[in-house]
Formats: sequence, structure tokens, C-alpha cells
Amino acid sequence: MATYAIGDIQGCYQTFILLLNKIQFNPNQDKLWLAGDLINRGKASLEVLEFALKYKKNMRCVLGNHDLHFLAVESGEHFARPKDTLDEILKSPNRDKIVKWLKKQPLMITDKEQGFVMSHAGIPPVWRFKQAQNYADEVTQCIQSNKANNFFAAMYGDIPAYWSEDHKDLARLRYITNGLTRMRFCYANGELELKTKGAPGSQPPFLYPWYQLRKKKPKYKVLFGHWASLVGECDKPNYFALDTGCVWGRQLSALRLEDLQWFRVDSVE
Repeated sequence: MATYAIGDIQGCYQTFILLLNKIQFNPNQDKLWLAGDLINRGKASLEVLEFALKYKKNMRCVLGNHDLHFLAVESGEHFARPKDTLDEILKSPNRDKIVKWLKKQPLMITDKEQGFVMSHAGIPPVWRFKQAQNYADEVTQCIQSNKANNFFAAMYGDIPAYWSEDHKDLARLRYITNGLTRMRFCYANGELELKTKGAPGSQPPFLYPWYQLRKKKPKYKVLFGHWASLVGECDKPNYFALDTGCVWGRQLSALRLEDLQWFRVDSVE
């Protein structure tokens, strides 16, 4: 039995299957952890979700910004964007099942037994792990409630950029969502800066990769995706960057959690 954490698939179904073949994924005994952004931009988002539904008992998944964007579009609270590739999901006879499954997926996983946490973009440096999990659960509870559409309507935007326990209602949920699904760089005080998307070293000198601002040795190993320009390289011990830019023609990667061995395949999309 093995557990594999896989970075952003983004509708690259053929490459995903190639990677599963490389790791010799056995659904009778192996587990998959998917770091969000299962869909969008790639051409086969529906196929990825149908696979997830088929093997949901073998899978743990966190929502990424593209997955949340789909839920917002599906709800009617936001319009699709020109580069979106969501039409096949929206037209699928399994649309309701897909939406129901996605809404059950958290923004963060804490596995005390295996010693890992996972969220799509990372853990904001101003939060402890337990805080982050509690805040993530607030968003999950909202998505599963009758207030979900209100959240989707207000989800977009870059403010508030700083964390405060005084944040209330939709502003609070927006910060939590941005921190867990969109974050890359932060100011020295931990405030989010959501515009800069390049690799570390390309940013202005007053910005820092979020993980560099987390000073303490982590209680858990941290798994995250989202940041394709890292190309799987994170120079901080116990932090593992899973997104290796498959949808941009690079690679799709899996990390075996038991021995931290990497497996990668080139994109064939």
C-alpha cells in the first residue's frame, strides 16, 4: 500500500493516466492525495472528475482556485472566462453528482498519523496549523450550506490582504480562501500579495515566498500545489511543491509519502 500526492492536473487527463501507470497505481490498495486544481485550462476536465468519482474511496482532495471557480460558475454567481474549459462538465449528465462531490472536498487536510498537511496554495505564515485547519473548515461549512451562493458571489477579490480575527462574514471567508488557494508571495508582515506569479527571485525585494516566512520547524510536512513556476522545487525542508506545470507543457508529478520519492512524467496533452 502506498500514498501518492499529485499536483495540479488541470484537465490533463492523458498525462494523469500516464503518471498513474508509472507509479503502478492499484486502486485495491493505493491512495491518492490530489492538491487541487483538478480541472480547467486542460481539455479533459470532465474525464478527470469522472475518474475522481469512480475512485473516490481511494482519494483525498483539496479544492483549488480553479475548482472553486467552477463551483461559482455552476452556481450562476459568476461568468466563465474566455480561457475556461468547463463546458463539458456543465453539460454533463453527471453535473449534479460532480458538484455534490466537489462541495464535500475540504480546503485543507491534516493527517496526524502520516504527519502531513495539504492545501492547494500553502499555509499563510500568520497561522499555526491548527488555526489554518479550523479556518479552512469554516469555508467548507459555508460551501455546504444554503449560504454557498452568497459566498461564491463574493469570493473574488484581493482584499482583505491581512489577517485579523476581527474579519467577519464574507470578508473573512475571502481571506481564508485566498490564503489557502491563491497565495504565492507575502510581505514581510505576512500580508498577502496576490498579483505576482513568477518564480522566487523574480519578485520585488519587499516580497517573500510564503513558506520562507514560516520560521518554526513545521510539526507536519507541508504539501502544496498552485505555483507552477516553482517547477516542483522548494528550498525549504519539509515543504513539497507538487505543481510542475503540466498544463503548460511541462510535467505532472507524484510524491510517494511513505519514502518521499518523486515520480514525474512529461505532458502528452
